Amino acid sequence: MAERVERIGLGLMLGAVGVVIFGGTLPFTRLAVAGLDPWFVTVGRAAIAGILAALVLLATRRPLPDARSLRILALISLCLVAGFPAFSALAMTRVEASHGGVVLGILPLVTAVIAIRVAGERPSPAFWIAAITGAMIVTGFALRDGIGGVGFGELWLAGTIVSGALGYALSGQLARTMPGWEVISWALMLALPIAIPAAIVLWPSAMARVPESSWWGFAYVTLMSQYLAFFAWNAGLAMGGVSRVSQVQLLQIFVTLIIAAFLNGEQIDAVTWLVAALVVVIVRMASRARTMRG
Repeated sequence: MAERVERIGLGLMLGAVGVVIFGGTLPFTRLAVAGLDPWFVTVGRAAIAGILAALVLLATRRPLPDARSLRILALISLCLVAGFPAFSALAMTRVEASHGGVVLGILPLVTAVIAIRVAGERPSPAFWIAAITGAMIVTGFALRDGIGGVGFGELWLAGTIVSGALGYALSGQLARTMPGWEVISWALMLALPIAIPAAIVLWPSAMARVPESSWWGFAYVTLMSQYLAFFAWNAGLAMGGVSRVSQVQLLQIFVTLIIAAFLNGEQIDAVTWLVAALVVVIVRMASRARTMRG
């Protein structure tokens, strides 16, 4: 019994480590795109993380996935190695990290909606009420400055949410047959034939003009957000249980706000904190709502 409690505690701790790392993604991305082209940030992080993933797969002698798994991995790669990084990098050239963090707070809820459809489940009315309410709150927050205040930044955030949710749902499905770290490793490796040439072409010609802070931001999203965070997060889910440890992700929105305030010097107003808290409550309510198998 004591051993099980200790294992759950370690799982929660690892899950929290993953959440803290993921929470820094938008603030460090904003730091990176301040001096680097967002397209280079996208392909550059994929190339470097992909090379690291390839070395890990070779060192551990993992067998090549079957054809069906490779097809799913290709979709995961499109979503999490291309879509999510590209959309989030473009968004961070238009909106503040704190704003993006609140909007992306609904990501676990959208992931749940997609996962439910993939699993063939019929959500309960309570789940749909929570989902619709959450969408309305986030939409209202995005429109707080009026229709005229909505631009490409909001569209890029929408793309970030859709690509991230689909990628996470597919990863969760595939993680039933292989370790979670292996899923992201293969997804990264599949992107290498495109990522490496693209990174070389888009490599900044005037490196001396790129602020050091942008390189630090690029290093963070490459090594931590794109790859290593998945090791802690997936290990935590395995040790502490998916339903239990996944609740730690509700803290991610606040981690993003805190990091954005210190790292990017953003002023977080009371409305932002209030909306963040409401989003967390809504996601928590949705996660507790039962679903019925269709």
